[in-house]
Amino acid sequence: MTDKPGLIASEDGKLRCFWHGNLPDYLRYHDEEWGRPVTDDFRLFEKICLEGFQSGLSWLTILRKRENFRDAFDGFDFHKVARYSEADVERLLGNAGIIRHRGKIEATINNAGRAIEMEREFGSLAAWFWAREPGPDERPETVDRQTLVANPTTPVSVKISKELKKRGWKFVGPTTVYAFMQAMGLVNDHLEGCCCRGEVERLRAELVRPAIRSA
Repeated sequence: MTDKPGLIASEDGKLRCFWHGNLPDYLRYHDEEWGRPVTDDFRLFEKICLEGFQSGLSWLTILRKRENFRDAFDGFDFHKVARYSEADVERLLGNAGIIRHRGKIEATINNAGRAIEMEREFGSLAAWFWAREPGPDERPETVDRQTLVANPTTPVSVKISKELKKRGWKFVGPTTVYAFMQAMGLVNDHLEGCCCRGEVERLRAELVRPAIRSA
């Protein structure tokens, strides 16, 4: 136990954000993935799609099915997913290893097409998202970050959500977008005192942000 808000101690004696509950797979996700900056287009597409599948569920449920999702959706290669037919939709609806929700499956296929459009326009999906990284003046005060891990919305996530919807994306509400931003390292929401916060901050400082390239 710890008297520091939002932190829990693990068996190794280190303090971490509370939300993984010291469950081994969730703790590993917290330590090795969450908040570490990502610039790979397929991983970015995977995450924003899986956040859509999470809607109404817990991220742990999705995390434990993630390999099944990757197998089912061709590694979230959006060039391949965009070509899925109604037969693929039926195939996915019959896959007990994923979340069998027609609307979310069809949204993923639709979003793959929108991702290709953005890749053509901006050079990469990563360039578009990282161009919208919040500046220091757009981030909540540190004292308020104890509540940020509960999938909040922020002005930037609202703006990105609106932009994506205008481009035809589906299941990309502001809460979904902010959870995506947290996980992909566009912000560092590891709490003050978490053993991972400094490492994530270092990685973000060293990151070469992808540049937008005109078609």
